[in-house]
Amino acid sequence: MKDSCKLVVFSLDRYRYALSLGTVRRIVRMVEITPLPKAPEIVTGVIDSQGEIIPVVNVRKRFRLPERGIRPEDLLIIATTSRRTVALIADEAAGVIESPEQEIVEAGEVLPSMEYVKGLLKLKDGIVLIHDLGEFLSLDEEEALGEAMNEARAQ
Repeated sequence: MKDSCKLVVFSLDRYRYALSLGTVRRIVRMVEITPLPKAPEIVTGVIDSQGEIIPVVNVRKRFRLPERGIRPEDLLIIATTSRRTVALIADEAAGVIESPEQEIVEAGEVLPSMEYVKGLLKLKDGIVLIHDLGEFLSLDEEEALGEAMNEARAQ
């Protein structure tokens, strides 16, 4: 496929989201999350993944979805932003899809205020919202997270 985009699709409740395959390092089963004092509200805590301390982001809070407790069958999608590695909590991962870039609708064309969403992709069985992981944490949240992580390392 010329000018195609590979996406990792995951779900929260009945909604489907995607990240660019190039940003995803791996998907792992849920592990114990250690609380991180003074972290932004959307950060649930941190995990130790192969010796690396990674903040866990609650996508439900970012997209104002109903809260629910973390379940053992949940997954963590470990992905990289331009500034750091993060883990996103997901209900399940549907796999990797490949789509021509011209089929992706820019989020601003649908609704200018769709923060954190890069685009939308219409599939036969519904719509997938494509995350803009680089914009997922605001600058203030990024700074607060950095300070919380540094404090935790110092203790």
